[in-house]
Amino acid sequence: MNTGVNTTVFATVRTALRNVMHWKPMLPVPRRGGSAALALLPLTERVPAMAEPCRMHPAVYAIEAAVLDWARRTGLRADPGVGFHRMAGRAFAEFDAAAAALFAQWLTWLFHLDDDLDEGACQPEIFRGMLEGTARHPLEAAFADLWRVTSARMSDRWRARFAVGLRRQHDACRTEADNRASGRMPTLEEYPALRRGTVGPYVYDLVEPCLRVEVPVWVVECEPWQQLVNACSDVTAWCNDVASRPKERGDVHNFVVLAIRQLGLGEREATAWVLDRIAERCQDMRHAARRLPLDDLDPKTARDVSKVACAYLAAPRAHLDWLLESKRYA
Repeated sequence: MNTGVNTTVFATVRTALRNVMHWKPMLPVPRRGGSAALALLPLTERVPAMAEPCRMHPAVYAIEAAVLDWARRTGLRADPGVGFHRMAGRAFAEFDAAAAALFAQWLTWLFHLDDDLDEGACQPEIFRGMLEGTARHPLEAAFADLWRVTSARMSDRWRARFAVGLRRQHDACRTEADNRASGRMPTLEEYPALRRGTVGPYVYDLVEPCLRVEVPVWVVECEPWQQLVNACSDVTAWCNDVASRPKERGDVHNFVVLAIRQLGLGEREATAWVLDRIAERCQDMRHAARRLPLDDLDPKTARDVSKVACAYLAAPRAHLDWLLESKRYA
């Protein structure tokens, strides 16, 4: 074990976790009629790590221009009001603009994929085309463009990890499609793992190439790292469920809808139940981050790992700020 790592290696993690020990009472769930994302505001009182808005990247307009240019060049719809550049600009506010721009481009692609799958514009078979490197569909061509830039500096192990995540998303999207066709509703116990698949498990792997680092395999596979990633995925996905519920048009693949139907709750009570689950997962993120094996790494690797972990820790508030301002769920 390397016990000589300078304590400054851990400063960014400690800063991201500051003031997370004190919890406040939950505010009332906002009344009907406003944006559904407003129902998430009680989290800013309950979770100190989400209490303050994220700092915006100083080059946010350059990031926006890079994303819009890329989207138009690859044939995807470009809507500045949706603001994926602003989500990335907050999550990567402490890093260079190129990191934020690349992540925002991936977010733009991911949400287009999600919409096209939900609306039937493409089928889960599109994942096969992406894995095989075809470009018959604009989403495949855009993926190939992003993959060329993103994977260039990464190891074969990282590429394999990404491919596993892509296959997990395919399997989860296929399960959702089968559920819709048969009228089956996932249980509340099944839903978290299914949702982690549909949200795109590889999204969290993308932080590494954006920051031009690679987390050692044994760290990625250790229990605290897996807990941190899974909890971060749950928090952002379930916040998205709260904000997107009116947009779902009756789809049961939504945590609020499942709570309404399976727990016999009203919409207000079901939303509060989901907020409780989100707050618990925020606490799980804090515990997992504190157990990361940074003292077993050399100083440079520990700094690289802590950068990635801090991007995860910033993601829930960055996502919340985006949900509150984006036209996507207005």
